[in-house]
Formats: sequence, C-alpha cells, structure tokens
Amino acid sequence: MEEIPSSPKIISMIYNSEWKSLSQLKMDGGGVSKAVAVVACAAMALFYVAILYAPTLILRLPPPPSFKNFMIRRFICAAISSVVSVVVSALLLPMKSREASSLLGVYGIRMDHIWQAVIFPLTLTALMYGGSLVLKSLLLMSALREHMNFGGGLSFNNIKNLSEEIVACSRSIASDVLVWRTYVVAPLTEELVFRACMLPLLLCGGFQKSTVIFLCPIFFSLAHLNHLKDVYSKQNYNLTKAVLAIGLQLGYTVVFGSYASFLFIQTGHFLAPLVAHAFCNFMGLPVLVARGKGIVSVASVAGIVGFLWLLSPMTHPELYNDRTDNCVCWQGYCSGN
Repeated sequence: MEEIPSSPKIISMIYNSEWKSLSQLKMDGGGVSKAVAVVACAAMALFYVAILYAPTLILRLPPPPSFKNFMIRRFICAAISSVVSVVVSALLLPMKSREASSLLGVYGIRMDHIWQAVIFPLTLTALMYGGSLVLKSLLLMSALREHMNFGGGLSFNNIKNLSEEIVACSRSIASDVLVWRTYVVAPLTEELVFRACMLPLLLCGGFQKSTVIFLCPIFFSLAHLNHLKDVYSKQNYNLTKAVLAIGLQLGYTVVFGSYASFLFIQTGHFLAPLVAHAFCNFMGLPVLVARGKGIVSVASVAGIVGFLWLLSPMTHPELYNDRTDNCVCWQGYCSGN
C-alpha cells in the first residue's frame, strides 16, 4: 500500500509542482477524473449548506441575541465554506505554476480588463430585465410626481427635503444586514464556490464546456433546497404550494446558474458572474407584462431580442484577454479552443 505523505510534505510537493498523484485521484494526463470532479463539487455544495446550520445543530451554540448577530454568524459560516472550497479545489487541480497570480487566475480573480468584466455582463443582464426596468422607472416617476405635487413643486426646500430623505434611506439600506446578505455576501460566496471553484474542476475533469454550463447549476440549485422549510412556513404549511414555490425557485436558479457559468467560462473573470448575480438579486424575477402598461411588454421583448443578439459579441474572450491563446484562466479554457 502506497505511503500517504504527511501534510507538510503534501504542501511542499504541490508548491514545487512535483507531486504527480494524490491517492490516484488525478489522471495520468495531469487532470482530474470526472468522478472526482463531480464528487468534489457535490461535497462543496453540501458543505456550503451544512455549515450554515452547523452552529445550531453540530456545535450546539446558544441562539444569537438578535437577528443581526444571527446573520453575521451565517456570514462567517459562508466565508469559511468559501475558503475550504478554494483550498480543496487548489489541492485537486494540477497547478502549472506556484505563483499567486496564476492561482488567483484559476478562480478568475484578476486585475486586468475590470471595466469590461463589469460593464458588458451588467449590460447583458439588464437587457433581460428590460420590462422590469421600464416598470420601475414608471413607478419612480409617478412617486416623484406625487411627492412634488404634495410638497409644493420644485421649490428649493422641497428638493432639499427630498435629498435628505434619499440620504437617510441610503444610510438605512447600507446598515441593513439583509442588504449585505442579498447583494454582497450571497453573490460573493456563491460565485466563489459554485463558479470559481467548481467550473475549473469540471473542465479539468474532461467535461465539455456545454456540459459544464448545465451541470454546474444543478449543484447551485440543490444548495437552495435549504429554503424549503422557510417557504413551507410562509405557505401556511401547505406542502403543495411550498413544493411549487421551491420548484419555481430551483428552475430560476438553474437558468441563472447556466448563464453565470457561461459568463465565467467565456470571460475567465470572476467579476462577470458576480455583478450579474448581484443585479439579479436586486431585480428579482423579470417582469414580462404589466396591466395597463403595454410599454412594459414591448420593453421586455426588445430586451430579450437585444440580449440574444449581443450575447455572443459581448462575451467574446478577446474582450477580456489580450491574448486568448495565453489567457490567465485555467488551462486557457476561456480561449474558445
């Protein structure tokens, strides 16, 4: 039986790119077997969900004194899960270089082409919400009109009061722990685990890009099954309604997960799916029609057409890498080769 190296020796072997095999998990070609890639991804998804409940079920910690403390505890758990996933994937992937920049490049964490990785995916995602954006704009204009009429028009004092209200509202939002969860912690940790860690493993395992784009979101959607209990209580403990609601949510997460995976693979940039994720969390489900507002339907159709038309040119790898045959992401998979 082959001797298992000690932890320090393992780290040394990986760091010097000399270790060829870890308990026969890696293939002779320097990759990762498909079975190992799938098992590792499933384990990451399970650990991401399980650790959220670990303080109560496993560690038996006392209930937090407030909801804010409860959410902060969950933030810490999600961060731990992310770090563990990064370490596990780094151990399994046969790294070509020991430089930190190359390791970060595997996860799409790069300092180059930042504006492209933010603007283009954000524009594409916004097109899918054309109807929602128009509806929100109409509602905002209506609310401002009523506010002005009630307050005496565009007087200096009215504009000053409105500005103060906006500042106060912004401060309240910035201190809201649910805002941090929805728009910062959840997108950051989920994209790191379910895209940056899982996609390189699956691609290195020999799966085709088209397969990975639809396989990875399955792990992402299953991780959202932990909401079943909350949905069940909100639906007055009606199992049928709860299952339908969860089914709709899982379907949406699969669709979004496929889109986010496509963005990560094409761009090789972590920011691309991250900004799309945060924007989708802000917008919720897209609005396709609105009673009495035909312009919303027109905007929805126009947005979908624009999305399909611009999807390929706005995600072309050459926009995000100076040389697509020598890009910094894992084994050049963003080169389109």
